[in-house]
Amino acid sequence: MTDVSQPTADVTTASAAPVSRARDERLKEASFLTKTMRRPELGALAGLILVTIFFLSTADASMFTLAGMMNVLTPASQLGILAIAAALLMIGGEFDLSIGSMVAFAGLIFGSFLILTGWPLLLAIAATFAVAALLGGLNGQIVIRTRLPSFIVTLAFLFILRGLSLVGLKWATGGSTQMRGIGEQAGEGLVREIFSGTALEGLFSWLAAHDVIAKFPNGTPTVTGVPVSIIWFILVAVVATWLLLRTKAGNWIFASGGDPNAARNSGVPVDRVKTALFMLTACAAALVAILTVLDAGSTDSRRGFQKEFEAIIAAVIGGSLLTGGYGSAIGAFFGAIIFGMVSIGLTYTRFDSDWFQVFLGAMLLLAVLFNNYIRRKVTGER
Repeated sequence: MTDVSQPTADVTTASAAPVSRARDERLKEASFLTKTMRRPELGALAGLILVTIFFLSTADASMFTLAGMMNVLTPASQLGILAIAAALLMIGGEFDLSIGSMVAFAGLIFGSFLILTGWPLLLAIAATFAVAALLGGLNGQIVIRTRLPSFIVTLAFLFILRGLSLVGLKWATGGSTQMRGIGEQAGEGLVREIFSGTALEGLFSWLAAHDVIAKFPNGTPTVTGVPVSIIWFILVAVVATWLLLRTKAGNWIFASGGDPNAARNSGVPVDRVKTALFMLTACAAALVAILTVLDAGSTDSRRGFQKEFEAIIAAVIGGSLLTGGYGSAIGAFFGAIIFGMVSIGLTYTRFDSDWFQVFLGAMLLLAVLFNNYIRRKVTGER
């Protein structure tokens, strides 16, 4: 009896060894290189380094002065706010092609609240965000309830909102496609300073007085402060990154875009997550509208034109996959800076600025190819 039971124990021990080894393989930590390769923003960071090297070797040195960098970052910040919101929505598995038209429509709504109703600035800003969130939620609900692709639904809203902006401005102004006088009606004060002008003026004056930054012969700094839109850009990037990487809502966003059915089975409120993301993109467009309208003192029907495509391209350059479930807010941040550097940087070189359009298409194609290659390497797909 003893002889019969002994082989059984040996078989059990032998069969347990592969299981133990398999568990060890699964628990093995990835190398630093593998972890780095998995980061969605890797391509955008590499692209930013290459673009910087290109302009360092071809552009006028004034591009990399403090004033030159502010010129680059100002348009990048406005696009970047849209790109970060678009990236979150793409990670959630959807698109919003109406985000550029929403900038124009929100500008009309904001200007109308100020000029036609005479509301105070803070109330007009809050109401503009409320209208934008309502329209974003409507976008999301149509996508969810009809099961139509968000590409089609938001493409329709692109034309609807652009047309409403044009018709609304003509109605509000008596025939013009531009509404003026918003800056004067907004007045001055803390709320105005939060959404327009420059920040950190005292710090820049101190830096100029101590010869840390360039100044004019009379002692005034050549750069008086940081444009408020750049502050908002950085703030939005930080909050979005924290949301994605440190909160339950971030896990829900990735799950909703990666596999909606599995996410629903796991208790993730996929429909609510996607609706909230559509509302977020609309509010991001409203923020850009408020920032640009207050700085310009007017709004027009062309505001935000084609920004929906640039925002999506910046998000893709930043590592967001068109299939959802993968992406990065910081990647979109870098993608927007690349846009700013190229669009403004070409004016510091001898190259024709129309080359920007060529760059746009090339960067989009390269980013998609690079992201797909990295994803396949990491996941082992063929």
